[in-house]
Amino acid sequence: MHGGDRIAEVLKVQGVPFVFTLCGGHISPILTGCKQRGIRVVDTRHEATTVFAADAVARLTGVPGVAAVTAGPGVTNTLTAVKNAQLAQSPVVILGGATATALKGRGALQDIDQMALMKPHVKRARSARRVRELGPLVRNAFQAAQAGAPGPVFLECPVDLLYDEALVREWYGLKAEGGGSLSDRALKWYLQRHLKRLFAEEERQVEREPVPVEPPEVNRRRVQAAAEKLRRAERPVLLVGSQALLDVPHVQAVAEAVTQLGVPVYLSGMARGLLGKAHPLQLRHQRRQALKQADLVILAGVPCDFRLDYGRHIRRGATLISANRSPRDLKRNRRPNVGVLGDPGRFLRELASVLPGNGRWQSWLQELRQRDEAREAEIREKAAQKGERVNPVRLCLEIEQVVGEDAMLVADGGDFVATASYTVRPPAPLTWLDPGVFGTLGVGAGFALGAKLCRPDAEVWVLYGDGSVGYSLMEFDTFVRHGIPVLAVVGNDACWAQIAREQVEILHDDVGTVLRHTDYHRAAEACGGKGYVVKKPEEISDVLQQAKRDVAEGHPVLVNVHLDKTDFRKGSISM
Repeated sequence: MHGGDRIAEVLKVQGVPFVFTLCGGHISPILTGCKQRGIRVVDTRHEATTVFAADAVARLTGVPGVAAVTAGPGVTNTLTAVKNAQLAQSPVVILGGATATALKGRGALQDIDQMALMKPHVKRARSARRVRELGPLVRNAFQAAQAGAPGPVFLECPVDLLYDEALVREWYGLKAEGGGSLSDRALKWYLQRHLKRLFAEEERQVEREPVPVEPPEVNRRRVQAAAEKLRRAERPVLLVGSQALLDVPHVQAVAEAVTQLGVPVYLSGMARGLLGKAHPLQLRHQRRQALKQADLVILAGVPCDFRLDYGRHIRRGATLISANRSPRDLKRNRRPNVGVLGDPGRFLRELASVLPGNGRWQSWLQELRQRDEAREAEIREKAAQKGERVNPVRLCLEIEQVVGEDAMLVADGGDFVATASYTVRPPAPLTWLDPGVFGTLGVGAGFALGAKLCRPDAEVWVLYGDGSVGYSLMEFDTFVRHGIPVLAVVGNDACWAQIAREQVEILHDDVGTVLRHTDYHRAAEACGGKGYVVKKPEEISDVLQQAKRDVAEGHPVLVNVHLDKTDFRKGSISM
């Protein structure tokens, strides 16, 4: 086997169903090796998409997603997506091509110091030096990506370790024996010795089992301490974040634990949808006010970062209980009264086993629910306002009405997508994908690609802003080539609205924020998909229903909706 085969063998053992790539000569043996072993190779139009797709696979399956990219620009093009995965704590393995080992630093094609570039943005970065290291390094990458607080791992794979030894000898000019000047013979001697080290074999048992990685355990005494605090609370609030869903096989058990606890709950990030659409404990609005009033707050996989105003949303007199896989995030900006280092999903399950079925907080829950209902009424009033084009709040409410029970929602945008997060309800656990704390635009196509491959029977929606769609619109070509029917809705207000709203008010200038009502649907059609444009509110329902039928028939679809400007989220930008 050549080196690409060795990598593919390990990926097969680890249960990897897909490898995402943009081809390059540096990595071709990895791709052919994967294909020969039944691993689906999905090639995209930008390397960032490969990592975003691998990220989505990791979030939805619990098995690290894999991206393979060529050397130099191939690796550098992934950097934003890699950083997004790091901050979202997604276990992703990035296989990066590299120049031949004997040519590093000598001006070879696409030769840069990739390790220095990647190390700050991944959990672990390694470079293979011999063929026999490839398999063990890939296996170790899977273990490192999943352990503790998960994250991306980078493995650099030099091109001369991936191809067949005879071909590599030809590249190095070693096919012919003897001859030449003394310096030529000395160079050949050096290269022969170098290649002997590269291809030196050791008898080694090939691992035939996936890497065993268990979610981090939690300290039972700290669970008991949290239970005692919660037992005495009068106005508790539970905030569940993405990290509580990292242990994918036990996600449903986490939802059951939240129900058993009986604590009013807010869901954020990937946790949206954990309790379905209409759970009696779940609240959606006025979270800041609820946290200010609470006498006890449980953060399950949520750090005190800018989303909680660095902990200031929680009043100082309240008891803070925090469970987190990361020791840094556990204490970031505010030290909890009870800190539980470990998997927050497991913490919730164990807490529910200690303190199940407590119904003392019904009056508190009712107070919060009345506030929620008042906000829902305000949203309906906003949706009823008429303008020249389509009211974005109305559009989101109409989407909410037609989204299927098997739907998955991918969020990629600023103002329009944030509006959707208030109004479009994910139907079940692991049906909402957003970039996470980094707030990266451009995740849409990659996330949708990974989601549809993982759940081919699901209805996959991408909610785009007209700014964010520009990052990955060309991936409609990928959807068509690989038979990936997704339904994209572009909220097109001809503006970077989330930025413009504050910029114009504060600085009195819209510079850099103005776009056009561009025909994005025509670009989707040009790539082989279906495209529709909506300019009037009465057109929304019929077009969305037609789009759903097209997707059911196997076509990727883009619906380009011309929006009115709105002040729905005025003042909500975070820094």
